[in-house]
Amino acid sequence: MSAPAVSVLMPVRDSEATLAASLRSVERQSERRFECIVVDDGSRDRSLALAREQAARDPRFRVLAAPRAGIVGALRAGLAACRAPLVARMDADDWMHRERLSAQRVALDADATLSGVGCHVRCFPRRELGPGLRDYEAWLASIDSAWRVRQEAFVECPLAHPTWMLRREAMARFEYRDAGWPEDYDLLLRLLAAGRRVGVVPRRLLGWRIHAERLSRTSETYSPARFTACKAAHLAAGFLASSERYALWGYGATGRALARALEAHGRRAAAIVEIHPRRIGRTIRGAPVISRHALGPPAGTPLLVSVAGASARELIRAELARMGWRECVDYVCAA
Repeated sequence: MSAPAVSVLMPVRDSEATLAASLRSVERQSERRFECIVVDDGSRDRSLALAREQAARDPRFRVLAAPRAGIVGALRAGLAACRAPLVARMDADDWMHRERLSAQRVALDADATLSGVGCHVRCFPRRELGPGLRDYEAWLASIDSAWRVRQEAFVECPLAHPTWMLRREAMARFEYRDAGWPEDYDLLLRLLAAGRRVGVVPRRLLGWRIHAERLSRTSETYSPARFTACKAAHLAAGFLASSERYALWGYGATGRALARALEAHGRRAAAIVEIHPRRIGRTIRGAPVISRHALGPPAGTPLLVSVAGASARELIRAELARMGWRECVDYVCAA
């Protein structure tokens, strides 16, 4: 085969029930110039045998068998074997639309300033989706540009990991690391902190399987507390690097958790902005509670907006814009 245009990086562990369908979705891509690196992370079922059967039929599929090292170890081993200038992530329990690789490659070819792109997802099976997951799917679909990726980066990971296609140069330079929190979110925040642009192909090009055994549901590494710890560490090293004091808009469950996590990095709230009249005038953890009208225009103290609802955040963004606050400069949304 000629040099591939895209390397698909797929870590696998005990995915016998879903792997064949996932591999078929890669095989039928309209972009034919791909290689698929399947890294078997010590599977105890027939995953490795299925991957090898696929590779025997199609030389574009290559299989690496390794002892159990975890997701980060598998990703790093697989990346070392990738030969293409673009690397697309894929999970063994998902499927990709036949135009996914082509659409993302075209987007990156058209804009050299992008280090990578994601795409939108359709979660399945639909019967497994409660209101929370449906809201999350809709929120992911609202991320439609590199600006929106940056704008929403501290709300939640704005791009589902198996939708990523990154330039290999960026992945090799920043690398996945095991820091005790989600490796994908950590990598994305480091890319953005370095000034890299990551965009989106605003099409639903990946089927994202929802099931109880998914790693994001079974590992403490992906718990809400670890996501919050990741946000706090990156905020302290970046947006709050030159300020130990900040203003905090919102002190619900998300705001309280973030404030506690930031205290571990020596960052404390100088004021808390609230809309509930009974709370205004009080003191919380040494910080006065003020109304949004008392906030005024930016005066050097950075602001974190830690409000969970997307519609509420949009209203706050509009009000802050009227007062002269610039997002990602004077304030950051971190729900």
